[in-house]
Amino acid sequence: MSRGRGNLDPKRVSSELFTLTYGCMVAQLLKDYDSPDEVNKQLDKMGYNIGVRMIEDFLAHTPSAKRCTQFEEVADVICKQGFRMFLGIVPEVKNWNAAKDEFSLLLNDNPLSEFVELPPHCADSLWYSNIICGVIRGALEMIQMEVKCWFVGDTLRGSDSTEIRVKFVKILEDSLPAGED
Repeated sequence: MSRGRGNLDPKRVSSELFTLTYGCMVAQLLKDYDSPDEVNKQLDKMGYNIGVRMIEDFLAHTPSAKRCTQFEEVADVICKQGFRMFLGIVPEVKNWNAAKDEFSLLLNDNPLSEFVELPPHCADSLWYSNIICGVIRGALEMIQMEVKCWFVGDTLRGSDSTEIRVKFVKILEDSLPAGED
């Protein structure tokens, strides 16, 4: 006799599976590398590689996305469309600097950190969701925008919300590989 699926929401199950899989990956990185700082670097590198590929999917599935002319528009698209599409959340854009080239993304609900408690030996140095910073950097670099991205606070470290800081560095120029004209 087979059991019925009951009231399982496939999106919720998929989200929880992703969260747990991500947690296993971070746990393995903590075993493989000596320091949480090195794990932070690896998560950023992985995120960057994901972001480089993810932007194509985003642009293909968001025909309404237009070329942004201001960094404020970039922040709005990242927040309202990118995070919603890939993580199912909409962070707040806050804390713009006077030059309007740096802002914070406040995640009141970070799906990556569900079911997570940091081990004591890395509670002050591991940015558990650092993969997000890499994704943002990689995706924006593919649309000719260099940014710096880093964590300022995380609920796993006792902050009220998870805060990611994004700073515009420069517009990247198209260039051909060496030897091609």
